Amino acid sequence: MRNPATPGAIAESADLVLPLLSPRDLAAAASACRSLRAAAAAVTTRRAADAARSLEPLPVPFHNRVDSKPYAYFLYTPYSLARPAPGASSSPSAQPWGGAWARPPVPTWPRPSLDGFPSTVCGCACEAGECGGPRCTCVDAEADVADTGSEGGGMGSLRECGDGCACGPSCGNRRTQRGVAVRLRVVRHLHKGWGLHAVEALGRGQFVCEYAGEFLTTEEARKRQRLYDELASVGKLSPALIVIREHLPSGKACLRVNIDATKVGNVARFINHSCDGGNLHPVLVRTSGSLLPRLCFFSAGDIMEGEELTFSYGDARVRPNGLHCFCGSSGCCGVLPSEET
Repeated sequence: MRNPATPGAIAESADLVLPLLSPRDLAAAASACRSLRAAAAAVTTRRAADAARSLEPLPVPFHNRVDSKPYAYFLYTPYSLARPAPGASSSPSAQPWGGAWARPPVPTWPRPSLDGFPSTVCGCACEAGECGGPRCTCVDAEADVADTGSEGGGMGSLRECGDGCACGPSCGNRRTQRGVAVRLRVVRHLHKGWGLHAVEALGRGQFVCEYAGEFLTTEEARKRQRLYDELASVGKLSPALIVIREHLPSGKACLRVNIDATKVGNVARFINHSCDGGNLHPVLVRTSGSLLPRLCFFSAGDIMEGEELTFSYGDARVRPNGLHCFCGSSGCCGVLPSEET
């Protein structure tokens, strides 16, 4: 039986425990002894190599030549999660990240119920190649299906096949359901903090990523936003809570969706604001059988390799004491958009 104090035993235990630790706890463990210091450094290196923790088809590395932060710490989810009932934990408290073991990417399809509600709607029975066509029941002929490559304009909308459809993951009408399939990188900026960049050239209308996080009730979103505003005002937090309002044809009511990627999210949490609209086009994607739409991003035009990916956070009122905007566009108003949630 191996002595638990030997370097070999410490290394084996470290490889199991250290990937579960937060950066602060990881640093504390590294100060204990030389073996743990080496193991913690290896965990940090592997974390910096992939923000997506092997949960996407392609790795999304961090790149920082500004300061000493090797990565941003958060819990990763490839798709949005529904907030559970009151009293239950809203998200996993720990997620292994940076372990030495190799593992294939977790498939993003089939997904669990995207909004946490059981589907009561049967999808289409289209054969391969028919989905999305005029006979496909997943397509609403009267829906505002925007040109996802159009520059400017408002938010587009699309319909895709869902869990109850007969088609599989290769279906052309599931273009946003297979995870991040373009090469991206999270880059540190001097003033903006982390930002998401394209590592390859992207064509106009190409799917980039979904904005994934926690679906919140409006009450919970307002509660969190108040806390986030306090922390952000003193530089202790970079919030990533987005509120989507979709007005109904009557104009008297709207669908409101709150997605918080501050603590639990995906690579889209790093997309920064641009006052000129940015190079990404936001699109609400409805999936057959799901009650809540998903927010997805497509390239609004051709995007060059190395270019930062941005979109407009909205045209809501600008607060004099709001967070400073560093987008650098010719029409920058100097302050990030904000609104009462």
